[in-house]
Amino acid sequence: MNVERKRPPASSQQQALTAKLVLWLPVAVVLALIVFFSVTTDSFLSLRNLTAISGQMSVLLLACLGATFVILMGSIDLSVGAIVLLVGSITVLLINALDLGIGAVPLAVIIGMLLGLLNGLIFAYGSIPSFVVTLGSLSVFTGLAWNLLQGRALRFDSTAFENLAIGQAIPYVSNIALFALVAWAVSVFVCFRTRFGRYMYVIGGGEAVARTSGVPVRRYKIYAFTLSGAMAGLGGALGVARLGAAGPTLGSELLLNSLAAIVVGGTSLSGGVGGLQRTLIGVLIITLLDNGLNLLGVNQYTQMVIKGIVVIGAVLISQDRSKLVVMK
Repeated sequence: MNVERKRPPASSQQQALTAKLVLWLPVAVVLALIVFFSVTTDSFLSLRNLTAISGQMSVLLLACLGATFVILMGSIDLSVGAIVLLVGSITVLLINALDLGIGAVPLAVIIGMLLGLLNGLIFAYGSIPSFVVTLGSLSVFTGLAWNLLQGRALRFDSTAFENLAIGQAIPYVSNIALFALVAWAVSVFVCFRTRFGRYMYVIGGGEAVARTSGVPVRRYKIYAFTLSGAMAGLGGALGVARLGAAGPTLGSELLLNSLAAIVVGGTSLSGGVGGLQRTLIGVLIITLLDNGLNLLGVNQYTQMVIKGIVVIGAVLISQDRSKLVVMK
């Protein structure tokens, strides 16, 4: 049942406090996590562990980049993890069958782009909520991947492809981390310096107003989902390159972790607020939590509880609920 509730406007002091919390709280959380895990574990600040963290955060960051644009325009993409799994599985099969090496990466991006385009077309022309479309495609893509994998992990034999992810062009920084950071920098530029990025904010701020202002809303919705699929495809290819294989669990944690990272970073699920620069901070928080809790020996089920609490807490603190007219 939907509950409609009009809230009184917040004072200017409350709005200023909320803006400061949204801006600085994620950064403060990153610093607090670093201090906490440095004190409570012996190996957190070791070079080996920091290198591992850079690799762990890379696939999550790549998956979050395109998904952040989708959320900025007020929609949601639940199929990111499934695209990573399906594209990763296809990539391994292509490498083993055709000996493509690193040539499999652009193919993976194109396959991911086509999967995202399918989501976007159904969403934009079918007038179906993005939540429903991507929930359905999540099931379809996951089922296709599991059929390809037949329930087992598929390994590949390509040193060049493997080095693309785990090699270190810069000492102690894995190549996959460099790819992710370059992709993040390009995405931030697109977000703030291109028409596409500006339209994401305009559509997220008010779709009816955007349409009245002449923004081709349907076309840019399709663009956003296509980009989300392309980045997830890149994440899938580099993810299997890092792991050395594609297995049924590839991407299984990305649904929760990608949404958590984007929201915790400060991008509003209602659209129009946030940005790619904040997503990096959100990804750092989730990755540090995963890594630190693993070092402390916390089991995965308890980690899920903790991450869920962090997401809810971040939304409670950072979202300006005085601007909400409708809660669903």
